[in-house]
Amino acid sequence: MKKYTIGKPHQELSAAATKCNSAHMLPVCDWLSDLPENTRLTDLVEVQFKNTRKGYFHNTANIPLEKGVRVIVEANPGVDLGEVSLTGKLVELQMKKNRLDTSRYEVRQVLRIATEEDLYRASQAHAREQETMIKARQLAKSLGLEMKIGDVEYQGDGTKAIFYYIADGRVDFRQLIKVYAETFRIRVEMKQIGARQEAGRIGGTGPCGRELCCSTWMINFSSVGTGAARLQNISPNPQKLAGMCAKLKCCLNYEVPVYEDAVKTMPSRHIPIETKDATYYVFSTDPLAGKVTYSSDAHIPANLQTISARRANELIAMNKRGEKPDTLEGMRMSAAHVEIGYQAVEHDDVTRFDKKQGHHDRHRRDRRDRHNNHHNRDKK
Repeated sequence: MKKYTIGKPHQELSAAATKCNSAHMLPVCDWLSDLPENTRLTDLVEVQFKNTRKGYFHNTANIPLEKGVRVIVEANPGVDLGEVSLTGKLVELQMKKNRLDTSRYEVRQVLRIATEEDLYRASQAHAREQETMIKARQLAKSLGLEMKIGDVEYQGDGTKAIFYYIADGRVDFRQLIKVYAETFRIRVEMKQIGARQEAGRIGGTGPCGRELCCSTWMINFSSVGTGAARLQNISPNPQKLAGMCAKLKCCLNYEVPVYEDAVKTMPSRHIPIETKDATYYVFSTDPLAGKVTYSSDAHIPANLQTISARRANELIAMNKRGEKPDTLEGMRMSAAHVEIGYQAVEHDDVTRFDKKQGHHDRHRRDRRDRHNNHHNRDKK
């Protein structure tokens, strides 16, 4: 645990308090921070607490705040310790994005920059979280509740704790709250989270080899559908599409806008192309490369030909005018190549890089050895 020296100068403390915590999960880029009038536009400040919990507060005391500074804010009850994640005009935009009405949303005050005593008290409270979570799970199980306590977050002053739980349906935890309050001697708040939020709190490594996005930088989760996989021509394999949370991977949405723009230039899958010798149907498309593969059979790959999307649109326009081209321009491809072409490297053996000794290499080495032996005898 980090030690805090009593009597440390306030200037050094402020510099230490500006450091970010918890994997630097501050994803909002404050692109107005370098404008001197930015903080004068509004006194609203966005403060982030443990993991993804955020709150919005008034800085009526005009405390000089910037991103990363630890502050003490009003809570219900008591006070809480958080980290400034956004200041200035962008705070109002964030509240508007989250659909928070200032007339209904209770905006409390920023009291002061955190002192050594505040940081020490908060560290003592956070040190109890793991033990409290294990005990809370045991109590919930003893009451026969079908729920799982995923995480516990203590308030900065240690007078209140938030219990994050995962459950498939509605849970009557009124009795559980009473038991928690009597056992831990604190005020209790229950919050339900989903599988994605739980995976972000636990952490781990994804199939890409990097740390999970939800545990490093992602805070706001958007819905992911199978349509994103179909749009990107990804095989609908549940084992490959599911992440650590057993839900669809959030990264499926990352490239969707690029594919949506690329698909606009592609011909419709339902419009065949008629030539003088056959009728061709769309077999597969590659939006990023701008290529379309056509088959002379509507159900199986036959006489596959790949042409550019621009050429396909030109041929469709010719058909609409009643004209039929002689052939489709493009490279002919076998059905086996189209079906497994992109999987060839995946299923190949890694030993393909090993240099195998062939029959000719062995004979060449034998001839070299015989020549060296004969040369040595002549010298003697």
